Amino acid sequence: MSEPAASSPKEIIPVRIAGTGSYLPERIMTNHDLEKSVDTSDEWITSRTGIRERRIAAEGEHTSHLAAKAAEKALEQAGIDAADVELIIVATITPDTLTPATACYVQQHIGSLRAVAFDVSAACSGFLYALELARHSVGSGAFKNALIIGAEKLSSFVDWTDRNTCVLFGDGAGAAVIVPSTNGDGRILSCQLGTDGAQAELLNIPGGGSACPVSIDAPSDKLAFLAMQGREVFKHAVNAMKKAAIDAISAAGLTAKDIKLLIPHQANLRIIDAIVERLEINRDDVFINLDKYGNTSAAAVAIALDEANRQGRIESGDKVLLVAFGAGLTWASAIIEW
Repeated sequence: MSEPAASSPKEIIPVRIAGTGSYLPERIMTNHDLEKSVDTSDEWITSRTGIRERRIAAEGEHTSHLAAKAAEKALEQAGIDAADVELIIVATITPDTLTPATACYVQQHIGSLRAVAFDVSAACSGFLYALELARHSVGSGAFKNALIIGAEKLSSFVDWTDRNTCVLFGDGAGAAVIVPSTNGDGRILSCQLGTDGAQAELLNIPGGGSACPVSIDAPSDKLAFLAMQGREVFKHAVNAMKKAAIDAISAAGLTAKDIKLLIPHQANLRIIDAIVERLEINRDDVFINLDKYGNTSAAAVAIALDEANRQGRIESGDKVLLVAFGAGLTWASAIIEW
């Protein structure tokens, strides 16, 4: 009896970004505001990070609320009704609750009741992890569209007495809608993802999980706050982001000269400058907004992509390079033909 023929994998069709959106809380916390609570200064923060201010969510404003507002703007630009969304992926390390996923709350907020919804936890690389998942999910034909969101309320997980970390982070959300690409109307050319779990302790939130539960009876001793070994993270970030960017460019069959706009993770201006120098990309072709928002983790690249899109920095046919690095350690990159 002959064996049945092995089925070939379904061809992945091209997909594109049909719309982007972002949302930033109203409250602005400047470096001068931080001078009043910790031993720091505007000059110290700006010279070492490039950050001048960040946004802080209001009391009762959760990660899912930020995500939903960014999602609604992306759907509006894409011309897709929330009721027709089939897949929602939220990238976050600051979920509303450990369970259910923040994506479930977003589904509820925007009324996408038909959508499959789940979260991705890859820290600052999370939005690009979600992009790759959506690319394959829509490209395989399993879903007609996908709504991907990077959203963070980091202010809830920052030790506001630690000047080494509290000056870095802010709250916000960014979103994109992924649909099949037709008639040459743009496409995602390549995505590259990576992880080095051996370096997990360099940047983490130690408490709150099963390894170290936090409760009223077991005080956290600040274990539920972000902890970071800054110098080591910096070194790994530059090397990993450079490699991820080069790999994405190569996989797309391009060279660095083909890149019209670089949108890097918005964590530290020195890291961005190091990446730009190593890739030999013109500084004018780099989109930077960290001075206004600080590091918003999974939301950073998503917010920057939306702002670049709405400011007219990206035109049809442009090749855009996205690259990020975060806790895990994780890194990711993507090339998008607009």
